[in-house]
Amino acid sequence: MAHPIVVVSNRGPVSFALDPAAADGVSSRRGAGGLVSGLGPLVRGTDAIWIAAAMTDGDRQVAGRGVTDAEGFRVRLLDIDPDTWRTHYDGVCNEVLWFAHHGLWDPVVEPAWPLGWVESTWSAYREVNAAFAAAVVADAPEGAVVLVQDYHLCLLAPAVRAERPDLRLVHFSHTPFASPQWLRMLPRQARHELLEGLAAHHACGFHSVRWQHAFEASCEDAPVRCPPTFVAPLAPDPADLAATATSAATVSAVGELDALVGDRRFVVRVDRIELSKNVLRGFDAYAALLEAQPERRGQVVFGAFVYPSRQGVAAYDRYARAVAERVAEINERFATPEWTPIAYDPHDDYPRSVAALVRADVVLVNPISDGLNLVAKEAMIVNERDAQLVLSPHAGAWDELGEAGAWRAEPFDVGATALAMADALDAPADERERRAATLRAASLARTPADWLADQLAAAGG
Repeated sequence: MAHPIVVVSNRGPVSFALDPAAADGVSSRRGAGGLVSGLGPLVRGTDAIWIAAAMTDGDRQVAGRGVTDAEGFRVRLLDIDPDTWRTHYDGVCNEVLWFAHHGLWDPVVEPAWPLGWVESTWSAYREVNAAFAAAVVADAPEGAVVLVQDYHLCLLAPAVRAERPDLRLVHFSHTPFASPQWLRMLPRQARHELLEGLAAHHACGFHSVRWQHAFEASCEDAPVRCPPTFVAPLAPDPADLAATATSAATVSAVGELDALVGDRRFVVRVDRIELSKNVLRGFDAYAALLEAQPERRGQVVFGAFVYPSRQGVAAYDRYARAVAERVAEINERFATPEWTPIAYDPHDDYPRSVAALVRADVVLVNPISDGLNLVAKEAMIVNERDAQLVLSPHAGAWDELGEAGAWRAEPFDVGATALAMADALDAPADERERRAATLRAASLARTPADWLADQLAAAGG
């Protein structure tokens, strides 16, 4: 690598646990998530430094050691005051920025910022970003490229630029970016700081040209000088996927799913239970299909491998309960002694989720809005049954997969989504094969190395 690399993200590539049996009192394992899966193999075993927040008691013990070598990574963890972290992560990132970027508020009733919100809540976001900025200033090698990942860390660039003009900073957004209409719902001071923080990077990247244009429009609306921007969709790591797909745990899970599904067709979704993923309307579309076409009853199983996310945030807890209730309602309404319409698995079991994608006949991805949605690509790579992809055009992945052969599922149109599922289920074998091959090729057209190279190129210098 021509320049040293520093990766900065909310969650790191390694998780530590207190372990009295270990020589230094902690054990480690590779972290989870699409960023670690995509970027991890490219920087593992190199001199790159990965700066992230301490999440566990083991992480916090390691945080006092500075840059630490573990699982092939050089990791620098930050031990941030728990109350400050909670306000930053839940009060700002999850309850404000996520909602703005995904268009999840009901503008008639929310948001409504209380007096002093910027001082009491937004200030925690500032404080966490300042801690990350200080770590970058202290630990980044001379002339490094600093790759800042996602909406948790939008404010650190001005302080880093002031202290370390030798560094090149690139910010990458893994979410959509709010349109001016949605960003204007933030308090004016917070909105201005957010955009000024992003503008201080040497470049800002996005998964889709739509999110790039929304960011540029929000800068113009503020007004804030817009930095250079670029589009670079992330891609799965085929080797990493293949290793999981052929693992003993996944092979065993495929066998269990074979027994569960039998000779029925298998519709699958793999998601976090998260508001923007539109899980409830996916179930409603399936129920509408069973109602309108009763001959499908007993012939199709919907495998829902969905697990809770952001627990502790009231809106997410309510949504998770609503998902479980909707599954129970549909199963009670349509089930027979021989057939359960929805096979619901609320556990975060990665090998089982991959097994579901391997075994699927149809994969449903119908988000209200999604920065990319890596699952759509992963499914097309690992599937062994010419699976059809029913995809929302509001996922960033639509740019690459929509015209390649996905079936269109408008996220708010339950009836149209039901028909798209029916069309995908009924597609003749030659069409299934053609669409699946085209989608697989599109999903393999880019690699994680391409995504990293695009960020390094955008850093310039």
